[in-house]
Amino acid sequence: MSRRHRADKREVLPDPKFGEVVLSRFINCVMVHGKRSVAEATVYGALDIIRDKMKTNPIEVFKTAVDKVGPHVEVRSRRVGGATYQVPCEVRPDRRQALSLRWLRNAARARNENTMAERLAFELMAAANDNGTAIKKKEDTERMAEANRAFSHFRW
Repeated sequence: MSRRHRADKREVLPDPKFGEVVLSRFINCVMVHGKRSVAEATVYGALDIIRDKMKTNPIEVFKTAVDKVGPHVEVRSRRVGGATYQVPCEVRPDRRQALSLRWLRNAARARNENTMAERLAFELMAAANDNGTAIKKKEDTERMAEANRAFSHFRW
């Protein structure tokens, strides 16, 4: 790992169908073994299912789900005098988005529907309605930070 400077953030191009950068990041997150066309078909299929089921704009549902799943605080390990403390810290906006996309993907993969598009669609709809596995993960993370609030003076 280089000590000279931090790696530059790469600019992600917006997705071809809706022109959304966040959706393009989500497609990259869903992609397995570099098969982008398969990931695009899966995500766009999920958005079509959302449009049919909810009769609303699927991009708005997607953005709502991503905003609701992202945690505001998390715990980070900090070593002080031979003891390791779980110190609650605020989450940067880019990390918050990355965590929410990752948690949505993992929660969708753990579901029991037939196709990945259906799993993604139902997890996104559940997250937009404040329930589902991804929302539970966010609440657990924030609960852990709240429980360790006594160690917040170790923040760096």
